[in-house]
Amino acid sequence: MRPRSWNCRTAASWPPGSVAPRSARPTCASGARACGPAPGAASRGRGRRAAGRQSRCQPRNPVLFQASAARGGTLLLFYKVGPDPRQWWGELISSDDGGDHWSSPRRLPDGVLGPIRSKPLMLADGTLLCPSSTEDEAGRWRLHMERSRDLGRSWLPNVPVTDPKGYGLIQPSLVVRPDGGVLAFARSRANRIAVTRSRDGGRSWSAAALTSLPNPNAGIEALGLADGRILMVFNPREQGNDWWVGRDRLDLALSGDGGLTWRTVATLEDEPGQEFSYPAAIQTRDGLVHLTYTYQRSHIRHVQLDPRRLG
Repeated sequence: MRPRSWNCRTAASWPPGSVAPRSARPTCASGARACGPAPGAASRGRGRRAAGRQSRCQPRNPVLFQASAARGGTLLLFYKVGPDPRQWWGELISSDDGGDHWSSPRRLPDGVLGPIRSKPLMLADGTLLCPSSTEDEAGRWRLHMERSRDLGRSWLPNVPVTDPKGYGLIQPSLVVRPDGGVLAFARSRANRIAVTRSRDGGRSWSAAALTSLPNPNAGIEALGLADGRILMVFNPREQGNDWWVGRDRLDLALSGDGGLTWRTVATLEDEPGQEFSYPAAIQTRDGLVHLTYTYQRSHIRHVQLDPRRLG
């Protein structure tokens, strides 16, 4: 039997010179205390029962994002609350002082979940573009994009992504191309990473299609590098009978043509029977890439690399 554990689902996204959250522990908008460590820590603790309430508050899938200096450098921490992905809702807290103090939690509007696993993008026009998805009681997985022009205080209508062949898609990861277009890569039930494209700042998206990259229906991370290439962090196996099968290898692949073709450039982990999953990645101002991922379902591993050495 697979041991019960937790996943690393945090995308830390502050640049050099800013401060990571230290001691904030938000109270959920439902009134219960947030469970687990401080915001930004990738662990799942035991929820604390709110006084006079029968339900537990269970923060999940935290995503940390820092707005640009032009937008005040505000830190946004999105997370989900609820018993499972079919019933959870989105909440948001923010900090304007580098994480020393945090706002009270705000429950997002119905239908808005915030970035579901990977970090959002701040587009050139100031729109916050959040990659999101839903999993319903009937087992359907669907992608959609969420947009805000005021750092999450209000939201534009969601934009769905069509999945005409029924691949079943969740947990998209966004990349801005040098020409201003946006790509969203997602995990699928089809043993391949899927992709959809937007040429109008996320207002509309192409029908989802499969890439050449294998994947066992596991979390991925796509990162647009400063030199215009795209870095993909992913499990390059196919799915087995159990959900964790195929997550025992973690690779890096690069694309120099906007995601049309890929080549594997490194293997970070490869141990049969283990799990290395749910990667997150950023590129800092010094050009280095920082990766985090679940390591054998017991720790979080951090890897620093120079993408110029990947070839």
